[in-house]
Amino acid sequence: MKKKRQFFKTHLLSVVALCSIVLAFASCANEDIAQNGTSTDTENDKNLTIFVAGEPVTRTSMEQTGKFFWESGDYIYVKDDDNVWRKSSNAPTAKTASFKFKVPGKFGGKATYKVYYPGKNSSNDQVVISSSQTQVKPNTTDHFGVSGDCGMADATGVLGGNSFSFKLDHQATYLIFQPYTSNTVLQNCYLTKIEVNSDDDITDTYTLDPVTGTLSGTGTGKQIILTTQGSGSYSNGFPLTNTTADVETNGAYMVIKPGTHTLKIRYWVKDIVTNVEGTITKVIPSRGYAANTYYNLAANLNTRVYSGHDYYTWDAQKNYWFGYEWDSANPTQPTTNGTTGSNAPVGGSDASRNPKGSGPYQYHDAATSLFKTLPNSNEISWYVMKGSPRWDADELWVTMGHLYKGGIWLKKIDKIATDEHVTLAHMKAVAADNTTDLRNTYNIFDNPPSTTLPTATELPNYFYLPALGGHPDAIVGWQFGGSGTLNDVGVAGHFWSSSSYTGYVGPGTTYASAQGMTFNSSKVSFANFFEIWYGAVAMPFE
Repeated sequence: MKKKRQFFKTHLLSVVALCSIVLAFASCANEDIAQNGTSTDTENDKNLTIFVAGEPVTRTSMEQTGKFFWESGDYIYVKDDDNVWRKSSNAPTAKTASFKFKVPGKFGGKATYKVYYPGKNSSNDQVVISSSQTQVKPNTTDHFGVSGDCGMADATGVLGGNSFSFKLDHQATYLIFQPYTSNTVLQNCYLTKIEVNSDDDITDTYTLDPVTGTLSGTGTGKQIILTTQGSGSYSNGFPLTNTTADVETNGAYMVIKPGTHTLKIRYWVKDIVTNVEGTITKVIPSRGYAANTYYNLAANLNTRVYSGHDYYTWDAQKNYWFGYEWDSANPTQPTTNGTTGSNAPVGGSDASRNPKGSGPYQYHDAATSLFKTLPNSNEISWYVMKGSPRWDADELWVTMGHLYKGGIWLKKIDKIATDEHVTLAHMKAVAADNTTDLRNTYNIFDNPPSTTLPTATELPNYFYLPALGGHPDAIVGWQFGGSGTLNDVGVAGHFWSSSSYTGYVGPGTTYASAQGMTFNSSKVSFANFFEIWYGAVAMPFE
């Protein structure tokens, strides 16, 4: 008997060779069928019925050749002639291709019996697909049994006989993760776990339904975490040294419930030198995941990289450290929090890096090409108040050769307009209170961010901003000064708008102030950044 497996192309592909192997059916007399096992019943074998797992491609772990194996501690369940659930009295004590299960109870009244394998953490026809799965080394599936692998089979024999043969039909779905990266920073890191979030249930307790031949029931579990750590060389996790998908290096396997799912996958990565651990998020649009099928999920973990050239005084033609960037021939730019670089633009000393100086200044919209691409002050207020801000403490990104985490998810401006039933032109002309024009009226908008991250279906409507910090002289509230000290990286974000404002009255003087957005884990604000020569981030939002 042969079994044909399904193949998938493009983003989701079935394993190239893993699942295409077909092996011949083994009869009851096959001497390769293992006899060893552990017994849970002291009855004499003559009172036990033999159920032979005859085809070695059916259970329960899988090797890279495509062969499946029964693992130590695997038991089967069968209802006898009195409709009583019976558990096999023996189980394999080691990996084996086939096995003779011995089942107590009354059998022989039928020529066919339904065999159930509910996994190692369940019994009878009940299956628990675990929300917490663990794989201790790459490219192994010996954790399938405790993770929720399951199946049914029709065991056939003769009426009045005491030996029946079966071939298990799996009812779970299997995801094969193959992360890779060309990012040199990430190549020094380790994959510690894979978190899968679905728009519907993928984990819970289900029933092996003999009528439909499927898992039945619905659950509430929408998240599964696969831990990818073991011992020895894998004590820190699986390596990320590969630049192309390679199951041998870090292939990771997860059991989920079949169905149609939209998946958000968070790859947890750790730098063991800096002890920074965070996530790289991928979304797979809605599609069907069939039972008894493997899906290959290759993922390029090329995390967001920010050059460090995005700090500017307001409306400057050149970045704050132009000519002295950290990756230039004359690097004096600081790259870590609390450090100070020389050659910061002093007010009025460098017209290209600090064009406005420190004197009184009249409002106007941004004139440089970069700053014209930024949202204006009114649009910023809509992001703050109607953008459903979500603080993400774990999403990873790289800047200036260092790995950081921390940032905020915001609704895209088009989505805000749709949800609030306003036009883009309205959002540009009027603040989120639908009254104030922040370009000529002083106001502040604050909104505490949620820590509930966007779901798999929500995420396409959001964009991410990193907490890139900035260059303050003295921090008073959200004020930035004009020194060369770098602060707040990974802690707060400070982003310019295309708008300035002259209505702020300082100590005896009216100053020009440029406007923008600031955020941290507790507050998202539209605010004036006060003096326009501070070193904030000028970067298009979306």
